[in-house]
Amino acid sequence: MSSLEMLSLLELAQGRPLIHGQEPDRAFSRWEALRPAIGRLVAFGKRSLLVLALLALWEAVPRLGLADPAFLPPFSDVIAAGWQLAQSGELYDDVAASLLRALSGFLISVALIVPLGLVVGWYARLGDLLNQFIEVCRNTAPLALLPVFILLLGIGEVSKITMVIYSCAWPLLLNTIAAVKQVDPLLVKSARTMGATPQQLFRKVILPAALPTIFVGIRLASASAMLVLVASEMVGAKAGLGYLIIYSQYSFLIPQMYFGILGITVVGLSFNAVLEALESRLMRWKAAV
Repeated sequence: MSSLEMLSLLELAQGRPLIHGQEPDRAFSRWEALRPAIGRLVAFGKRSLLVLALLALWEAVPRLGLADPAFLPPFSDVIAAGWQLAQSGELYDDVAASLLRALSGFLISVALIVPLGLVVGWYARLGDLLNQFIEVCRNTAPLALLPVFILLLGIGEVSKITMVIYSCAWPLLLNTIAAVKQVDPLLVKSARTMGATPQQLFRKVILPAALPTIFVGIRLASASAMLVLVASEMVGAKAGLGYLIIYSQYSFLIPQMYFGILGITVVGLSFNAVLEALESRLMRWKAAV
């Protein structure tokens, strides 16, 4: 009898047969620990299938001669150009400049506009007073005001951040006002019947009920911030993703231009992912409803 057969008999006698060299309980526990990660990976693959197909098509079209590679370079060439920008340090400078402007304007806008929207939505007379002014301002395109901001505030950082604040203000303000007005009146009446003070009514009823719609406005504002920022960086900037795109176009560095576009997309998706995580954390009660 071989040593392997002897070992198997001893393990059977002890009541611990091995499966491929591991105890069944240990193998099962490891499989159970890996199942959530595998499930998330499969779900991510399903969600990203269309994006991966588009990237593959992007790579194949210029390679097969269906498009001029000078104007539509393959996706791999675009990534290679981005890697060169990263190695030179230029990419980090441009991303840092754009992030600083976008985050500054976005956070300032959230800090100022959300409280204003809560007040305007709660006090109907104030809302009626400001309604026409809000409609005029929100229907004035931010990009149309870019020359005005440059003339009044100069070509530096102040004009760009102010543009971001202005573009973020209106989706934030309108969604916050709508969020307050859409709070169920029965909730307000019930809280007042139970003796809630105005401060308690606001903290315990109005704000939690309005948060989902407010976050819709915040996410719309983040997208608007990136859109306006890129346009403003194309005019009179020395760093930023918008500057990278327009400079690459003028210099006919087409792969770099496409990589700058992809960089803006990645930054926007990162903003949205952070906001989604913050929303789910602040509104854990929503999933239980």
